[in-house]
Amino acid sequence: MTLHLSKAILLIRNPTAGRRRRGLLDDVLRRVRASGWTVDQVDTKAAGDALHLAETCDASRYAVIAVAGGDGTINEVVNGLASRSDPGPALAIVPLGTANVLAHELGLRITAAVVAETMIAGRELLVRPGEVSGSGTPRCFSLMVGAGFDAKVVAGVSSRFKRRFGRAAYVWRSLVEARHYRPVRYQVEVDGLRHEAASVIVTRSRLYAGPYVVAPAATLGEPLLHVCLFERWGRGHALRFGVALLLGRLPHATGYRVVAGRDVHVSVLSDAGEPGRQPVQIDGDDALTLPISIGLSSGAVRLLQPA
Repeated sequence: MTLHLSKAILLIRNPTAGRRRRGLLDDVLRRVRASGWTVDQVDTKAAGDALHLAETCDASRYAVIAVAGGDGTINEVVNGLASRSDPGPALAIVPLGTANVLAHELGLRITAAVVAETMIAGRELLVRPGEVSGSGTPRCFSLMVGAGFDAKVVAGVSSRFKRRFGRAAYVWRSLVEARHYRPVRYQVEVDGLRHEAASVIVTRSRLYAGPYVVAPAATLGEPLLHVCLFERWGRGHALRFGVALLLGRLPHATGYRVVAGRDVHVSVLSDAGEPGRQPVQIDGDDALTLPISIGLSSGAVRLLQPA
């Protein structure tokens, strides 16, 4: 259990996330305030707002930054906290997104009682986020970076479509991408050793897309990257990997393996005549374009998990 000298929380809410779970947030806030805590709520209005708030908030006033949103909003807050010169407030989560991978990873059951108790009396986990450098400003990630099939699925799902249909939007887009599949090959270098893959996910988390296991040995508290290599090409293999993920069998699937390391480079070996950019997804958002380099951030974040 973590003891806080201050009993004030800065709540950053993404008003477009989790419209079906607004009652959860109201119940959480009622419980937290009943425990004697002060909560100041700020709604985001544009991309980058959550990052700026996390980067500049007064750590002497706020013991906790709470994020009411999905993994994309959490990613912004993680970037803001990791860039601070001081330790910054601890980070708590009110899961309102589509997948809520980080909440699953922390063992945070999505009930008002558990979320509120974690926010005010959770156990701190010190985490060094991953960091991606590529075609833009370096960005941290708390969960994963993907290139290949999953990145193309993410790039093909608009925010509006995701809000309307939730996970079904990704299922539909996966079928579209499978139909138009081209055997693009990627070179993945892990601590100097080269590999080839049809898709790659570099993760700090054992889970993906919610409660589905991709890297059984990964733990957030360990300063290590786990590189998930999908080594079989073709539409049929892409669908087979997807089914294995949903059935909990992906780690044992033929043509799939996980390599651990600290320094990763991903580039296109052959584009198979596929037009356009090769996208990179970061924590479920279309973010960069290949090639990229991935390591661990010099900054750290204190995540609150159930006590």
